[in-house]
Amino acid sequence: MSRSLKKGPWIDSKLLKKVAKLKVGDMTVIKTWSRSSEISPEMVGFVFGVHNGKNFIEVRVNEDMVGHRLGEFSPTRKFTRHGGKIQRELEQKTQEPSTPAAK
Repeated sequence: MSRSLKKGPWIDSKLLKKVAKLKVGDMTVIKTWSRSSEISPEMVGFVFGVHNGKNFIEVRVNEDMVGHRLGEFSPTRKFTRHGGKIQRELEQKTQEPSTPAAK
């Protein structure tokens, strides 16, 4: 659920200070742990390193991202794959035709 309009968007004050110090187009990465901060128009053109719990994922902010949260662009879970016996059989079938052609 979104924040009330009368309260306005929530942006971490430390993050706004970091953005104000840099010039537009500067490619230095602004590291932040504030995943719940909303992207404002002042942030467009900067690169943020958003922490996902393990490391920082670089997010280049463009105009389409305004109004979204920084955490939306830094996934916290890593999808490996769906596994099981059927999946292994399918992978073996796709690998078999390529080996006889190589011979």
